[in-house]
Amino acid sequence: MSDVYPMVETLRWSGDWNGELVLLDQTRLPLEHVDHTCADLESVWEAIRSLRVRGAPAIGIAAAYGVCVGVQGIEDADEDGFFLRLDTVVKRLGASRPTAVNLFWALQRMQSCAEQMRGSGSTIQIRQALLEEAHAIHADDRQMCRAIGTHGAELLSDGMGVLTHCNAGGLATSEYGTALAVFFTAQEQGKQLKVYVDETRPLLQGARLTAWELTQRGIDTTLICDSMAAQVMREERVQAVVTGADRIAANGDTANKIGTYGLALLAAAHQIPFYVAAPTNTFDLTLSSGDDIPIEERDAREITHGFGKQTAPSRVAVYNPAFDVTPASLIHGLITERGLIAPVNREAIANLIPGGADAR
Repeated sequence: MSDVYPMVETLRWSGDWNGELVLLDQTRLPLEHVDHTCADLESVWEAIRSLRVRGAPAIGIAAAYGVCVGVQGIEDADEDGFFLRLDTVVKRLGASRPTAVNLFWALQRMQSCAEQMRGSGSTIQIRQALLEEAHAIHADDRQMCRAIGTHGAELLSDGMGVLTHCNAGGLATSEYGTALAVFFTAQEQGKQLKVYVDETRPLLQGARLTAWELTQRGIDTTLICDSMAAQVMREERVQAVVTGADRIAANGDTANKIGTYGLALLAAAHQIPFYVAAPTNTFDLTLSSGDDIPIEERDAREITHGFGKQTAPSRVAVYNPAFDVTPASLIHGLITERGLIAPVNREAIANLIPGGADAR
């Protein structure tokens, strides 16, 4: 089936350890398919911050390659100079976006890779090892997404209507997605789904990205405004909701794109199961609950001047959180590459992910 419906290539590395990160510029979709090349640290930081690359797993992969880009050009540095530069690169990339834990997980993994070689290899050997580690992070994500799809598809039946929010497909990961991997795998199993896609205000990731991915795959897709979800549920058009996640606390509270919490409340009111699909590296077991998850606030102009056109009065006050937190009590199950966590609570999560962050 993948030969018929090729997967999206969100990002790739071009060249050897002195190469470049190439991204599919998601700010240009769905009308333009444009690659964006990042050849230095600041271009990677800008790409993450401006949402040229977005989605928690994809941000993590981009950050890993960003480390490789960031330590270029210091061939003559001694070991102390190299690690001083590495620390600067990691801190700069970590400041790009605060909510998606995959960013910090990938940066920590890259830094640990380098630290293990301190005193035992040249800086060029360390750079080569960093690139190999970034490639491994990329490959691991592909495998995790496929496994998430396999576990999640078991929850859906032929003819079912499902609803999703924001974008958790190939564009948000290495190629296959988290929430959308569930739909793609169900399709490969011969199940015909009817997928409703929230437009996802204010940046329309659902309309621009998710609807594009699903229609590229030939899946029956209907786009709705965010405010229409309650009516769609009331009319019994959907029997499940599946979203992705940017960070999951130890108790199962989940941060995802703004509007997800509202969908979970609506699903509970209509007795519709609400699932979250995410790899285990999206779990942050150092956080006791969702109250501790940092929520990114973005530029007011994303609301007042959406896509360049002013749609609000000048000088109006704006509040623009990019994410919200859905309590574990509203989540029917967490779909991971290791299986389904249900019920969603601290004990069930600890059983599936023993050791928490150390196990990752």
